[in-house]
Parts: sequence; structure tokens; C-alpha cells
Amino acid sequence: MFHSKQPRLQGNEQTSKNHTPCNFQMPLHYPRYQKSDYESMPEWKLDCLLKQYGLPVIGDVNQKRKFAMGAFLWPSQYE
Repeated sequence: MFHSKQPRLQGNEQTSKNHTPCNFQMPLHYPRYQKSDYESMPEWKLDCLLKQYGLPVIGDVNQKRKFAMGAFLWPSQYE
């Protein structure tokens, strides 16, 4: 019988490729912002939104806006 030496995981824990535990919890609701909301959203709110979904919070405010729109808007909403 094969026994894994990986630690047992609980709840929302997963292991990455190097077998280190990581905690990621998908928020209950998907953001319902429109493109115009992202275009006028203050940087602190973008930071909170990206952090909430476990996404990188890097770059200037325009880069964060572009990243958030690419991550959360359907292609038809982005154009």
C-alpha cells in the first residue's frame, strides 16, 4: 500500500507543486462591476478587490484597473 508523506489538508487548504500548503478561499460572490465602475474605482478599492480574490496587487492604478477588468469582465463587457 502506498502512503503519501504529504500533510493532511483540511478545509480550503490545497498544496502547490512544491507540496507547501496554501490557503485560498473563493469569496462567496463574483464582483458585479461594469467597465465604467473599474475605470473610476479608486486604487484602494482595486487593491481590496484583488486581494480578496487572491490576485496580485502590483503596478500602478491603471495597470490594476486593466488587470481587474480582464479578470472579472466577460469579453463582451470589456470592449
